[in-house]
Amino acid sequence: MIYRFIEVEKATYPITLLCRTLGVSRSGFHEWRTNGPSGRDLDDAYLTNAIIDIHADSRGSYGSPRVHAELRLGHKIHCGRKRVERLMRDAGLQGIHRRRLHGCTVRDPEAAPADDLVARKFTAEQPNQLWVADITQQMTWQGWLYLAVVLDVYSRRVVGWAIGDHMRAELVCDALDMATWTRRPTDGTVIHHSDHGAQYTSYIFGKRLRDAGILASMGSIGDCYDNAMAEAFFASLQTELLDRHTWRTRDDLANAIFEWINAWYNPTRRHSALGYLSPVQYEQTHHTPAQRAA
Repeated sequence: MIYRFIEVEKATYPITLLCRTLGVSRSGFHEWRTNGPSGRDLDDAYLTNAIIDIHADSRGSYGSPRVHAELRLGHKIHCGRKRVERLMRDAGLQGIHRRRLHGCTVRDPEAAPADDLVARKFTAEQPNQLWVADITQQMTWQGWLYLAVVLDVYSRRVVGWAIGDHMRAELVCDALDMATWTRRPTDGTVIHHSDHGAQYTSYIFGKRLRDAGILASMGSIGDCYDNAMAEAFFASLQTELLDRHTWRTRDDLANAIFEWINAWYNPTRRHSALGYLSPVQYEQTHHTPAQRAA
């Protein structure tokens, strides 16, 4: 496998450099060349190059299932998933694995939470039926930065988000305002589901929901499964972006989050739950223009 890779890349890099980097001898490579690679060897070498490009384009985050989906759906290359697993393993490529996050929810014991209208049934038949929301935090050299998001359960698309150096109710209000401006939902058709954080149980946020004609819903206390979809989004953000850099300023981090959501997560990142389409692709493929305008 290593020799096949060197054969393909020798037009770009010196053979000596490739052999030294990959830990093989020049004599071994030349002996392999003398015997001649098989057609299968060459196919594997070219497929490996495509896999390497896809893995790099995914910002090093894709494992074999998403790489296989990108080959099939994005490049129209049909091959077995186990073959992709083998070639990735031979090339030293792997995806990023999520880690469990610790939330930053702070409850207001005096506030009256909304009823749970979802009961862990995180499904929707079309856009703007069920939104989930949550807040996360990340440290920079300047201090904490906070991110509030609203996701549409139908497509996992981030439809609203806000960033700030505080966790006041205005943060989640701004995220909701973006969602309502972006999606323009019909009054009384959307359920907004969140945890019992003080921001979501605040009077100002409740009024903002009522003014927008959106129904409030909240899960049980201290149960991560009651807002699992939002937590899964934050886990992806954490492992694919936040944990991979040191953030000097809040502006640096805010700009990176903006780019990750708008240039990667929504339009491009493939989701297994969506048939390995991105949120934008899923919405474009699975509902009508009339629904899209809803």
